[in-house]
Amino acid sequence: MLSCIFHEVRLVFGICRIFAPKVLFKMFSKNKNKSEVDLEQHDLLENAQRRIKQKKRLYVHFVIFLIGSVFLIFVNKILNYWDNYDWFIWAITFWGFLFVVHVVNVFVTQKFMGKAWERNQREKLVAKQKKRIAELQKEIETDFPIARINKKIEP
Repeated sequence: MLSCIFHEVRLVFGICRIFAPKVLFKMFSKNKNKSEVDLEQHDLLENAQRRIKQKKRLYVHFVIFLIGSVFLIFVNKILNYWDNYDWFIWAITFWGFLFVVHVVNVFVTQKFMGKAWERNQREKLVAKQKKRIAELQKEIETDFPIARINKKIEP
């Protein structure tokens, strides 16, 4: 068992000895060109971190929903606050609806309307704006030709 662990440690240090100079050279070299692969990896990493935050917030929301539901039942039934009416059912139902909306936003909407969808929409809008600018420039050139303007300036 101990020899197996020793072998794994030796293997890891051997790999570190081989790859460490290359990594250190990339880290401290003056020539830090970002390749397209590095940018794509950075984009993927940012997207993954954003998704992790979304899911973490959803799980926190679920825990708070459970604790809050128990608290609402406790206030209504045990502390007898408006005990003649079961208002906690409506409060929990409304909160549950908001939780379902949150779930749909994280798991359904973000898959269909994620980064790729945003990029597509942005490209469509930019193309539409460029087309409109070209139309306006053409309209201005037909209404006010440069040759006619130059003739009026130099009589």
